[in-house]
Amino acid sequence: MDTSRALTLRPGKARDVPAVLALLDGAVDWLTAQGLSGQWGTRHFTDRPRAVELVEEYFAKGEPWVAELDGRVVGSMTLREGPGPSPGPAPEPERSLHFLVSDRSLAGHGIGAALVAHAVAEARRAGAGLLRVDCYAGDDGRLVDYYVACGFRPAERFDQDGWPGQVLTIRLDDARSA
Repeated sequence: MDTSRALTLRPGKARDVPAVLALLDGAVDWLTAQGLSGQWGTRHFTDRPRAVELVEEYFAKGEPWVAELDGRVVGSMTLREGPGPSPGPAPEPERSLHFLVSDRSLAGHGIGAALVAHAVAEARRAGAGLLRVDCYAGDDGRLVDYYVACGFRPAERFDQDGWPGQVLTIRLDDARSA
């Protein structure tokens, strides 16, 4: 399936939160089926009120974006000013990428990469010098590898109550135009 012609990106709205939560639930199922439950556990986001509140908060206070294919939400990410909960603030204007997720039935079709490229462009447009993401660095390490393949460079590692994490960065003055 060639998603490049039909994939559109648009600002996310509060009405998109249920579709994004469904994508996150699907990602939990996909990870669990592979025996990789360290990132988000085995419970759906929709079964955890605090997780639902967090997604709603990021949509309300951040810059959410959704990817649509034939009118259906198939991916999402949120940009925010400043760092995520793990790294400290950078000494320059920055944006942080959060909750990057795509429909696992469309894995390999470039939805996540399109959202990352859009995040780079939006962060650059906002005048940020740095785009950061903090992600799960446990299990098989493929999530870190994914972000590296998207142009991020590993920065600092961290441990948040036994949850191994990795901060990755893109210097926006070094990044290719998205």
